[in-house]
Amino acid sequence: MSQLLILAAEQENPLVPPIPELVIGLIAFVIVFGFLAKKLLPNINKVLEERREAIEGGIEKAEAAQTEAQSVLEQYKAQLAEARHEAARLRQEAQEQGATLIAEMRAEGQRQREEIVA
Repeated sequence: MSQLLILAAEQENPLVPPIPELVIGLIAFVIVFGFLAKKLLPNINKVLEERREAIEGGIEKAEAAQTEAQSVLEQYKAQLAEARHEAARLRQEAQEQGATLIAEMRAEGQRQREEIVA
């Protein structure tokens, strides 16, 4: 069994890569990272900045639309109140005219009745 342990200790660990592979991998990583940082990252930042500006512009437009909608709503409410006031005035006039017309018709009916009776 001791020979087996000695043999196992002499063999390489399959989980640890050889040093030259680590160095080559590190160099390749640095090259790829440098390329991406130099070429790709500015484009990504540019797109993100454009998107942020578009979102902020959309928010500003929405706030402006909200303000305009509030203004239109207040105008609508004012017009509605004015229309209700006008309708109440017209109803009052119609009631007064109706009462006057009824009084005139009664007077006319009384006059005609007195002519017939007399």
